[in-house]
Amino acid sequence: MNASTPVRVLSRRDLNRALLQRQQLLRRESGTVAEMIERLVGLQAQAPLAPYVALWSRLEGFDPADLSALLTDRDVVRGTLLRATIHLVTAEDCLTMWPLIRPVAERGLRGAFGKRLAGADLDAVVAFGSDLLSREPYSRSRLGEVLGERWPDWDATAMAYAVSSLIGTVQVTPRGVWGQTGPAALQTIESWLGRSPVPNPSIDALILRYLAVFGPASAADVQMWSGLTKLREVLDRLRPGLRVYADEDGRELFDVPDGPLPDAETPAPVRFLPEFDNLLLGHADRRRVNPSGRPVPLPPGNGAAMGTVLIDGDYAADWRHHRGADPTLRVTTHGKVTAVEQEAIEAEAVELLGLIGSKDTPVVVN
Repeated sequence: MNASTPVRVLSRRDLNRALLQRQQLLRRESGTVAEMIERLVGLQAQAPLAPYVALWSRLEGFDPADLSALLTDRDVVRGTLLRATIHLVTAEDCLTMWPLIRPVAERGLRGAFGKRLAGADLDAVVAFGSDLLSREPYSRSRLGEVLGERWPDWDATAMAYAVSSLIGTVQVTPRGVWGQTGPAALQTIESWLGRSPVPNPSIDALILRYLAVFGPASAADVQMWSGLTKLREVLDRLRPGLRVYADEDGRELFDVPDGPLPDAETPAPVRFLPEFDNLLLGHADRRRVNPSGRPVPLPPGNGAAMGTVLIDGDYAADWRHHRGADPTLRVTTHGKVTAVEQEAIEAEAVELLGLIGSKDTPVVVN
């Protein structure tokens, strides 16, 4: 693009529809679970069952058994990656992403535990902890106990976080397997996958993949999604091969050359998302799907029990599945909805109950 070429300005609704199409939320598509996880560059997965709802909302005919099989076969894993939070990724992406994201985990460790680790021999702690986690899984609390026994003068919890933050770990199954339960037990990436992380992976490739499913996006957006810093210089290096737009506030947005930009008036169906979904968390400026700026609920739990609802493409309601003697799926809207929207919410809620409960469970919208 030459300097005299006018830059196209994209409205909030343009960005909304682009994001929904790239996230496969305008229409469920066919494909495999592994392909979708790879396409989305991972799914937020602190709540271990949340990715099941995320995939159900995007894939035609999604079967939870397919994701469970990928986890037990170690073709996908849950590990500390983007933003130093737990993500579900393919094994190949885990091996590629960890070396790039390690500085984010290291920065987070310094911020949270730097003072408590003062005076500790981190090299010795990490080497000892790595050896433990290469042999068998440990919960972080059990890891802290063992480290504390070896170095009683140092903070046991801080040492456990140092090990889990700096060596690259995954949470092993059965945690995250549909219909099963298990502790958040950690093992090294190498021992769980039988392979070492990729040396010197390409940050350029990771950013291009982000733009393909989250773009058009600013440098601040990419940094928020990944947790990495100084990415503007990477985008400037990639600029000759990218499309460049602006948003309504004049911010520069980057995109891959073939990134789809559907018509802003494209209909957007009601979609239920899980407790944690990168659609709502993958940008610094989240107004494209959350124009009110409402805080996204990030409750504790195993997942597949509550989440958010998109109405006409925007975060406009929350849902919660109440189990027990009097089960209900309750949808709480943030404002008035039309009769047509309410009917669509109820119909999609019934389909969700086919995944997480029973289609006979009452749906309440208020």
